[in-house]
Amino acid sequence: MRQTPKTPEVRVPRLIGLMAVDARETADARGVLLVAPDRPDFHLTVVDYVVRQYPPPGSEVPRGAVVTVWFDLGDGEGGAGVREPRLPGPPSGGMRRELDEPGDPFEVLR
Repeated sequence: MRQTPKTPEVRVPRLIGLMAVDARETADARGVLLVAPDRPDFHLTVVDYVVRQYPPPGSEVPRGAVVTVWFDLGDGEGGAGVREPRLPGPPSGGMRRELDEPGDPFEVLR
């Protein structure tokens, strides 16, 4: 664990990509506190990964300032998308491929 000197200002560490337990240890070593609005049981969370943080890494904040971390992406911020079928469906008639326009395939375009 790296100890920072007791200065009034500290730099926010990069927490994105860390597991919850590692994020807590890193924040503690750097002199900031963590909160997670999407995890009421944050002190028990171990293996979930941080996907966002505020303030951003490298920002100078007072020692003991609160850094907010999130473990879930918000609505409309990524994820796997909708998995239900959407219309129109694939064309009928088996596999199709796009054909070139008729003409010289090696024609030089100007």
